[in-house]
Order: sequence, then structure tokens, then C-alpha cells
Amino acid sequence: MKFTLDFLKTEAGAGFVLGLAALIAVVWANSPWAAIYFDFINHHVPVMVGGWAEDKSILKWTKEGLMAVFFFVVGLEIKYEIFRGELSNPRKLALPVLGAIGGMAVPALVYVAINGALPGGDLRGWSIPMATDIAFALAVFAVVGKGLPDALRVFLLTLAIVDDLGAVMVIGMFYSTGFKFGLLVWIMGLLLSMGLAKFALRKYPRGLKSLYTVLFIAIWALSLKAGLSTSLSAVAAAFMVTLDAPARGEESLLKSIMHDLHTPVAYGIVPFFAFVASGFSFSGMSFASLLDPKMLGVALGLFLGKQLGVFGIAWLSIKSGLARIPEGGNFVQLYGVSLLCGIGFTMSLFLGALAFADHAESAQNAIKLGVITGSLLSGCAGAIVLSRARRIS
Repeated sequence: MKFTLDFLKTEAGAGFVLGLAALIAVVWANSPWAAIYFDFINHHVPVMVGGWAEDKSILKWTKEGLMAVFFFVVGLEIKYEIFRGELSNPRKLALPVLGAIGGMAVPALVYVAINGALPGGDLRGWSIPMATDIAFALAVFAVVGKGLPDALRVFLLTLAIVDDLGAVMVIGMFYSTGFKFGLLVWIMGLLLSMGLAKFALRKYPRGLKSLYTVLFIAIWALSLKAGLSTSLSAVAAAFMVTLDAPARGEESLLKSIMHDLHTPVAYGIVPFFAFVASGFSFSGMSFASLLDPKMLGVALGLFLGKQLGVFGIAWLSIKSGLARIPEGGNFVQLYGVSLLCGIGFTMSLFLGALAFADHAESAQNAIKLGVITGSLLSGCAGAIVLSRARRIS
């Protein structure tokens, strides 16, 4: 429980930094100095190490480079929760898992329904409203959730982790295409080496961190060349990290690495991604832009789809006896947390960048506007419901 509470504090604080980074990006992108912002995120940076060379914009390096570290941490958290944490307890697992499934399926259906019915719709963005931004959601909960049962925080955290796992599976199945089989074999070999490293260094367990670092960088570099999603390979690499401790009485190596990376990722990498990915210009937008099917699909998928999916499935699961309501909580509080699950920011922006990669700027702007609108509506509504639930609890 101590690890979970420390995690919650870090994520809650990071949510404010994340929001500030996104706000700065949107304001800067619509200021007289907008050209500087867009020149910066589109500036190309060539990288060459021996025979390995890539030339990408800062935006793409962030998406395919820095965010790989973010997904590595996500993978570590998922593995820890499955084997040692909340996901290892079947009695506590049922409600957040079922809620997460509903919270992924219903928003996707809302997006498909809107974009399938309206002219100009584009079904490629169906995955975008599936995500929950754990940092933003926990930041809002930290502000309005004081005095509410700790079980609600754990429910939100666990649901978001399952949600992240679902997003990673979607990325792997739908956004990793045309990869080179020869390099894939090398990647699999390096992953196997990570898994066996603890046996090879049995007498020198403290050298594992350095070896993991070298192997992770190699896996990432080959994934980039192979056309394989770097986020998927990063999660796979995380699952190869051992849960064993270097010495008796010490914390597991996985938790140690997670602690080392969590703060720089939460306060550095993720806010920087939000900064380079959130900025879009209102120039050329009109009231008609609010009726763009892509924008509506994402915004309503997050705001309506998430609350219907999470709360609807959770309510049915509790009433049918498949799951139990969080200890000390009630349905009003559970509904408020379900609303917070509609804050999709970071992962939704990431999925949007994958779904509409190299497409017209107008499509990207519609997605960003939808993510921001849906997330703001969900955050504000969730805050209001939880504030009132706290007063009457």
C-alpha cells in the first residue's frame, strides 16, 4: 500500500505540471510568436551512431524516443501490479478490470457511431477516446477527493493501469505495420537476453541495471529501424526485468528501476510530450470546427463514452455480484471517479498522433481539440460530483 500511495502523490503532482505544459503550448501556438513554437517542434535533429542513423523532428523524436521510456515505466508498473500489487488480488481486481473494459469499448463505439453517421467522418480515430490519463485524473482526485475512501483512489489507479495495458495492446495490433522480420528476430533475441540476464549475472546482481539499460537502448534502436512500435517493444522489455532483489532485505530491482525513472518521466518526459503535442492554432477555425465528426467523436467518446462504459459496467457487475463496490464508497462517488476516467489527455494525444500520422493539419487539430474538450468536460464534471459526494458522505 505504501508504494501505491507514493505513486498517487507523484502522479497527482505531475498532473499539474502536465496541465501547465499543455496550457503553455496552446497559448504559445496562438500568440504572435507561434512560428517559433511550430519551428521548434518541427525542427529536424539527425542522430548517427556508427551505421545507425535517423533524422526526425523534435515532435517525432519525442513520440518515438522519449515516450518509449514512458512506456517502459508503464510496463514496469503493469508487471509489478500483476505479480505483486492490486492486479494480483482477484477479489480487488474484478471491478476495475471490468470497468476498464467498458471504459475502452463504449468510447470507441461512440466515436465509430458519430463518424460513421456524419459526413466527413473518419473511422481511423476510433482508439483515441479509449485512454485514461492517470496523471491528470489523479491530480483532480487529489484536489477534490480529500476525505473520500482510499479504496476509490486504488480503484482509479488500477483501472488506469488496466486501461494502459489495453492501449498498449491496441498500439501493438493496429499501429505496428510493415516491420522487417530479420530485425524482429534480433529484437526477440535481445528481449530473451534481458529475461535471462539475472541468471548470467547471478554473482553480480548490481550490474543488472547497467545491462538492462544497454539492452533496452539496443531494443529501442532496432525497433525504430524495424518499423515496430517503440512503445510496444518498451513494454515488452519492461516485462523482462526481474522482480528479484539484488540482496536480502532490499527492494526488488524492478521497483528500484521504477523509482529511478518515475519522477523524471512524470515531471519531465510526459509534460514535454504534452508541450510538443498539444499546441495547435485556432487560426482558420470557426463554429463549424466544433461540428467536425473527428472532434465530436473524440470529445463525446471521452466525456459520454467513458462514464457510460466505466460506471455502467461497474454498476452491473456490483448488482450481479461479480464485483464489490470499493470499501467505504457509494455509487455517487463511483460515478464521480468514472467521470474522471474521461480525462484522456496524454495517451489520447499519443494514439491520435499514431492514427492520423502524416495527415492534414486540420485532422490533427480536430483531434487535439476533441481531446482537450472531452478531458476538460470530464475533469470538471468529475470534480463537481466528487466535491458534492464528499459533503454528503
